[in-house]
Amino acid sequence: MPGWDYSDNGYYYITIVSQNRVSNLGKIDNNEMVLSDFGIIVKTEFLKSFEIRNELFLGECIIMPNHIHAIIILNKSELDDLLVNDDLLVNVETHGRASLHNHNHNRTNNPIPPIRKPKSISSFIAGFKSAVNTKIDNYIDENNLDIPKYNRKNHFFQSNYHDRIIRDDAEYNRIKNYIINNPKNWNNDRFNNYSNF
Repeated sequence: MPGWDYSDNGYYYITIVSQNRVSNLGKIDNNEMVLSDFGIIVKTEFLKSFEIRNELFLGECIIMPNHIHAIIILNKSELDDLLVNDDLLVNVETHGRASLHNHNHNRTNNPIPPIRKPKSISSFIAGFKSAVNTKIDNYIDENNLDIPKYNRKNHFFQSNYHDRIIRDDAEYNRIKNYIINNPKNWNNDRFNNYSNF
């Protein structure tokens, strides 16, 4: 969202997609996601992100054959102003609209180049992707797999990701239900158009 500081506290719905949408994270069997070895590595590194980053909390999440959907809660406040559990969502916006803060963004025709701020959504995703590349490369070496390793020119995940700022409880619940029901709706999923790994 233009003008939004992605290091600000908030609820974020993110989608991270494998490079070329290759289904190498697992498969859907009987409406359930079954993780591949790569999928297990991805899950381990994703969950580890929330253990090592005190400002991040994980809402609903699903790893699909070629993408991840997750609700990420960013709360850098020392106060417990966000209660994070399955039963309660405290609003993070003002009057049903996302609170856009004035961070003195350059509003001229010369946009400020993007900067990855520490303790931001982009720094979390960059760290997660880097860890996945390293762990999967180690797995490839350990198992003598005859496949290319992952690096700056050959990414495991697409270089970008999709994000949405969650604005209210209704939107949170809609997204949460979408994530929960993603495996049983895989046959009609827009990401389900590539062959398995």
